[in-house]
Amino acid sequence: MTRFSLFLATSTLALAGFAVAESHIAPEVASAMKARQAHMTLYSHNLGTLGGMAQDKIRYDAEAAMIAASNLVALAGVNNAGYWVDGSDTSVEGSRALPAIWDDMDGFMADQADLLAAAQGLEGVAGDGLDALKAAFGPVGGACGACHREYRQRNE
Repeated sequence: MTRFSLFLATSTLALAGFAVAESHIAPEVASAMKARQAHMTLYSHNLGTLGGMAQDKIRYDAEAAMIAASNLVALAGVNNAGYWVDGSDTSVEGSRALPAIWDDMDGFMADQADLLAAAQGLEGVAGDGLDALKAAFGPVGGACGACHREYRQRNE
């Protein structure tokens, strides 16, 4: 067997193994998990911009702050009920969503409403200078943290 043939055979087996490993997750569960993880990545990107400014790690830029804050409002306003399908909690590899979400969906949705309100407050002042941004960023971080403490598995 040539090196190329060996490489091709090994690659094919590896891909087949990956497909089998992924096939145990129902398509609707996998789709919901991908959607919510993508949504959280967008949160993270915009929070990184705002947090960097609030922590004096990056230069304050009123326009960039207003855009990031507006993005947070848009993201927090998305009806994401379809992200939280049964069977997509920590029992599935790759999920950090704790079963507490499904046990307390009203509390979970209340935390999301708190995030929207905090993001709207930030959006209203993000372009008004660094001090205003810093003051309004705290409640956004608090809303994120409250939800994560209650409903997200910690990194191990």
